[in-house]
Amino acid sequence: MKKAKGYVDVYLFPVPKKNFPAYKKIAAAFAKIIEGYGALEYREFVSDGKPDMLPKTIPYRSNEVLVSALAVFKSKAHRNQVFKKIMFDEKMTAMMKEMEKKPIFDMKKMLFGGFKTFIEI
Repeated sequence: MKKAKGYVDVYLFPVPKKNFPAYKKIAAAFAKIIEGYGALEYREFVSDGKPDMLPKTIPYRSNEVLVSALAVFKSKAHRNQVFKKIMFDEKMTAMMKEMEKKPIFDMKKMLFGGFKTFIEI
């Protein structure tokens, strides 16, 4: 086992199936932005069916897919530096304004948090 290092942000939220193609475009654009500002890794995942266990905090309907994302950083301080830059990025602010006008998913249903790595193999 390697010595654990790093910090990750994890996101989990439902996206209406009809909006998933549009979401994929936004996710790809965000991946380029976060990578450009120094994230070590960024991945997005989509469920292949209804998860067996899901907290009631995420109301999940049959017309939705569950999306999860993982952003990897050197440390929490590195994560904060990256996000400070992202918030002033022109492409990011334009994307956020567009999402406010025409939401692709309900941000209130999103669970997210930062985690310090303690095991790495």
